Amino acid sequence: MAANSTEILHDFSPLLRVYKNGRVERLIGTEYAPPSADPATRVQSKDIKIAPELNVSARLYLPKNAPIPAGNFPLVYFHGGGFIVGSAFSPLYHQHLNALVAEANIVAVSVEYRLAPEHPLPIAYEDSWLALKWAASHSTGDGDEAWIKDYADLDHVYIGGDSAGANIAHNVAMRVGSENLEHINLDGVFLNCPFFWGKERIGNEAITI
Repeated sequence: MAANSTEILHDFSPLLRVYKNGRVERLIGTEYAPPSADPATRVQSKDIKIAPELNVSARLYLPKNAPIPAGNFPLVYFHGGGFIVGSAFSPLYHQHLNALVAEANIVAVSVEYRLAPEHPLPIAYEDSWLALKWAASHSTGDGDEAWIKDYADLDHVYIGGDSAGANIAHNVAMRVGSENLEHINLDGVFLNCPFFWGKERIGNEAITI
């Protein structure tokens, strides 16, 4: 007999529930904010597909007074959420990136990577690496996104994120160093409240998600 769609296998409230039929119900971070011209900051945004076959996408942000590429150090941003919740398209991160882009006067790429448990690690790392490679492709003329080509100086790239996103930024930065990604220079990384686990669990890690 097929598993009942309402029968819970794992309950990780207030974050998510996993049902016996495999369905995952996220309890937070599911709200959607459409791309727009933000009335408060005058920052513009739009959504793009990085790898449609993998459902990897991003939201691009362009400041009101976008400088020429030589003066615009782009940011690739990874959202938080413990690898299991959150979205680049949520109101929380949409507002955060609008404010950040307006204050720093930069182009930003906010990455929508796939989440666990449907897509366990290292998939989030691979999706985020793919996003950075997508940005780098514009240095060789292979990329066709005008906001990157016209306004982003890929000789001076920054990456960053919060919580799990900071963990991803750390992983991507190490990979840049070990794999020598061509046609892009990583100038800096910022980690906001980075989420890390060690090889040995400590405290209550053994009983929490």
